[in-house]
Amino acid sequence: MEKGPRIERRVVDNVLVTVIGAERALLGDLHHRFLRIPWWLALSSIVCFFLGVNVLFALAYELVGGVVGVGQGSFLDYFSFSVHTMATIGYGSMYPVSKAAQLLVIAEAVFGLLVTALVTGLVFSKFSQTSGKVVFSRRATISDMDGVPTLVFRLGNGRSNQIVEATIRVTLVRTEKTREGQTFYRMYDLPLVRERSPAISRSWTVMHRIDEGSLLYQRAGEDLQRDEVELIVSLVGTDDISLTPVHARHRYVDADIVFGHRHVDVLQESEGALTLDLRKFHEIEPV
Repeated sequence: MEKGPRIERRVVDNVLVTVIGAERALLGDLHHRFLRIPWWLALSSIVCFFLGVNVLFALAYELVGGVVGVGQGSFLDYFSFSVHTMATIGYGSMYPVSKAAQLLVIAEAVFGLLVTALVTGLVFSKFSQTSGKVVFSRRATISDMDGVPTLVFRLGNGRSNQIVEATIRVTLVRTEKTREGQTFYRMYDLPLVRERSPAISRSWTVMHRIDEGSLLYQRAGEDLQRDEVELIVSLVGTDDISLTPVHARHRYVDADIVFGHRHVDVLQESEGALTLDLRKFHEIEPV
């Protein structure tokens, strides 16, 4: 019976995406899959794999016999002996005497050595994997700034350190009809007032001036909704503590872009000192 196409579902930018006909590469992508799963699932998988392998070796020991100190018909003793062997504990209360059991011990010892090295590498690789903690404002606003309509949103480092040499890109995605009547999703890069920052700490305001050359020029909320406009924001920088790359992405749909509003000020100066009130990070107010 012919199998149907492989169906894969994943969430991208909070949108469920169904992929049909993707190539099957289970074994080839095990390392990548391990890095993607959460820690609780990764550790549970390692424990289950370890216990499952020892169950198989325990069955093999029970089949060949020749292990001194094992109770009559006690599978738990064989399982315990297998764990002792693979973990190189060696209490000495149980040991192999037959050639078949000795060969099985050698095979398990070699297999255990390889498994230990593999698991150590996987855990270290996952533990050393860093991820950015970048916070984006829930809304993007459009209001006049210096007499020019300006698209504004905030982002900041969710940790107390800095992201150095940060570069941000804003891509506008909208639905268009070609001359042949085909629906096409086009991407356009929006020029920013400033797209690089030497260091990002808790807050950075990103601005795009909506002048005559802007794709958002003289556009209203209805226009954005009709064209299914989305803004894809991507940030690349370096964590100044771990010196590892930081990547972050965020998506603003048309409903997230608010006209005639601006973000509430979060920075205040008093007696020569600055106060950054992150409680107002997501707040907006009408102009």
